[in-house]
Amino acid sequence: MYSNVTQALSPRVLHDRIYAGDVLRFGALAPMRDLAAFTQAFLEEAFAPFVPVEIHRHLSHQQQTESFAQRQRDFARSPEVKLLWRDVFEAAGLAADGLARDALYLRFQPHQDPRTIVPRARTTATIAFHRDTWGSNLYAQTNWWTPIYDIDEGRTFAIYPSLWDRPVANTSAEFDLAALLEQSKAGGRNAVDADAAIPHLTEALEVSDATPVVIAPGEIIAFSSAHAHAGVPNSTELTRISLETRTLWIDDVRSGRGAPNVDGFARWMSPGMFRRVSDETPLHEILGMNRVERFTGPMPASHVPAL
Repeated sequence: MYSNVTQALSPRVLHDRIYAGDVLRFGALAPMRDLAAFTQAFLEEAFAPFVPVEIHRHLSHQQQTESFAQRQRDFARSPEVKLLWRDVFEAAGLAADGLARDALYLRFQPHQDPRTIVPRARTTATIAFHRDTWGSNLYAQTNWWTPIYDIDEGRTFAIYPSLWDRPVANTSAEFDLAALLEQSKAGGRNAVDADAAIPHLTEALEVSDATPVVIAPGEIIAFSSAHAHAGVPNSTELTRISLETRTLWIDDVRSGRGAPNVDGFARWMSPGMFRRVSDETPLHEILGMNRVERFTGPMPASHVPAL
């Protein structure tokens, strides 16, 4: 599934490959190894004396929800983290002044006994099947993902390559991004239920090529946000801890370049969720748009909902 990349690519080559559905695996970025080491040290200090991947054994579900939320806030606000991510992007070939990024997420997916039902808090939930573009309507959007500790096929997420150009039924037409952002602003990210945060699949699928992502700490993959993907339910006895963010090459947003839209019908796009990597300027200000903008791009020809 992966295309291994051993050196920096030009922004045009990198993004054209992403928009064509390629999944790029960067295994030799020194800044990525630095970011993994920094994050491991951050977690080990935060959870001492416990081992981070075993933290679910020592905290109740409510305690995990609160503790993980605090760690996520501290991590995303860290100047060191922002600089390390910038170094990763630049090592991949992307200049900071041409790139905008989403928040820098530290993700926890604790072990869960499949026989036990627990609340689906945003800090602990396994993310359901989706395309990120169903919610953002930004088809130049690229996802970046990396594990912080070793993972396996039972403690990761899966990509569905055969659905790259195959439409599936989903709730994107009813997804109200503007209302979601207002709710999040009023009560914080964790005020939004995990299931309400994304549009959802509404048909039963039989897909034979769901591919679990298994890469090593210090490696990172980049793939189009239009790829269908989902968290793999974790019952491995260990917590999966990973990093993720999403980026946009600003010139491509301006020119309308991006991956094809095969089944996204949401009415809004979300440039205000992104900031330029070089100086933190909000993307919607750079583009002269609203933070949440009415979507005017092409919808799939197969089905355009009535206005």
